Amino acid sequence: MTEDNRSFLGRGWSFPPAFDRSSGSVKMVADEADITESLAILLATSVGERFLVPNFGCNLRDLMFEPLNTSMQTYMKGLITQAVLHHEPRIDVLNIAFQPGPDSAHYVDICLDYRVRATNSRHNMVYPFYLNEASRG
Repeated sequence: MTEDNRSFLGRGWSFPPAFDRSSGSVKMVADEADITESLAILLATSVGERFLVPNFGCNLRDLMFEPLNTSMQTYMKGLITQAVLHHEPRIDVLNIAFQPGPDSAHYVDICLDYRVRATNSRHNMVYPFYLNEASRG
């Protein structure tokens, strides 16, 4: 992408927001990186958390202390699918899988496979979800 601020897939602030020391401007992301960061924000946000967009979010945090059994995985897949359907029109979800971490009682990776509609290219994203604690270790 050139520096003329045009991107047909989108352009926005990096997440978390960061600044370029040399120019003093906000670091920007574009295209597929913008989509990946938008998905991370969507999955990390609870519905109602953003008062200007009250329906934005996924409510995964509400499931933090629940057992990750088959029923809960199906429910989480539904939450993620609906959130992406309503708030990320640039992609189609192809698959959502759960990969338990080394300590599966506390941590799981949410593996999201998706297709970018405008380019028909496939991508994946791994979102870390902590079931019982705030961090690994």
